[in-house]
Amino acid sequence: MSEPLRVLSLQPYYGGSHEQFQQGWEQYSKHRWTILTLPPRHWKWRMRHAAIYFAEEIKRRIGEGEQWDIVFCSDMLNLAEFRGLMPRQISGIPIVMFFHENQFAYPVREGYQRDEHLAFTNFTSALAADRIWFNSKYNFDSMVAGLTRRLKRWPDFQPRKAIESLADKLTIEPLGIEQPAVDLVPYQQAREQRAANGAPVHLVWAARWEHDKNADDLLVALRCLRERGVLFRLSLLGQSFQYSPRVFDEIQSEFQAEILRSGFQESRADYWQALAEADLFVSTAKHEFFGLAAAEGIAAGLIPLFPDRLAYPELLEHAMTREEAKDYLYDNNAEALADSIQQWSQTRNGIAGQLKFSKQLMSHLSVEQRASEMDNALRATVDKFRGDRTDF
Repeated sequence: MSEPLRVLSLQPYYGGSHEQFQQGWEQYSKHRWTILTLPPRHWKWRMRHAAIYFAEEIKRRIGEGEQWDIVFCSDMLNLAEFRGLMPRQISGIPIVMFFHENQFAYPVREGYQRDEHLAFTNFTSALAADRIWFNSKYNFDSMVAGLTRRLKRWPDFQPRKAIESLADKLTIEPLGIEQPAVDLVPYQQAREQRAANGAPVHLVWAARWEHDKNADDLLVALRCLRERGVLFRLSLLGQSFQYSPRVFDEIQSEFQAEILRSGFQESRADYWQALAEADLFVSTAKHEFFGLAAAEGIAAGLIPLFPDRLAYPELLEHAMTREEAKDYLYDNNAEALADSIQQWSQTRNGIAGQLKFSKQLMSHLSVEQRASEMDNALRATVDKFRGDRTDF
């Protein structure tokens, strides 16, 4: 058996799904990790200064005798700059960059303009990496589409071949999903009993309380349900911020009687319970490069109702067949979401076999399995890199 790799992980924005992904992988990894992090705030500044900070910190650690076999970093690092600044002692090891998102497709808040410099930084970083991992094919395709659309804007020497070369170093590496922290069977039994009694359908909406999650469509859908006389309960979950959109206040005010839970859940156990006690997981997002919360909703035994866009069709195929997935994707508007909720509330189709989707998803994406697969991918990268250098 080969020795564990010594992996240096550089995480400029260590919070949320970035932190959850890294911690879950490290917990089950057979490799040895050194993880350098910066706090999850001021993301634009992180993309501009993190290369300097990490280069200095690595130089200090090398002076203390630390060594590594491979570098793993996230898309929030300007890797081309880091390549120029990093100590020469690590210039001979491969670098893998993981794209949680890309700035070509990340929605821009109304009234703001996209920072094209940061989008282009994603491109040059991908070129500078030895391997690029994206959490979904949609994520990669949206970045390439964004680059391609910009070719006509650039005055000359457009990097067409460089864009095309990205596919040669690409691997799709979905996120790992942790095992639900609750026993799903009693919750499924309660779900079936509610359906038999004709109880109101219980919805979960779970995401950051920010503009790109498009809670405006949720508000419209809830109003439609009320106008149609469809009874429901709602858990409105997620972390709020100082400048969260006002729509969240509107939802909490208008549907105070229907809301059972609201806001950030203080523990992972509370969060898993909040998911498992519901019937449907609904999303209205305009931005989703993977859909971690949506995947956790499926893992918790909920029926998914997702817009037919972004990474959602791809995510559903980890839990069901492509043909089955069509029943859980709604047309991309609030009225269509209301129609889907109403139809499911009236028929409760598939409720008895609801946990099969959870089992199928976890058979593909459990954090333990994904850790093993990504460990092997790192090993293959190192072995190929060393082989190429020996051949040279």
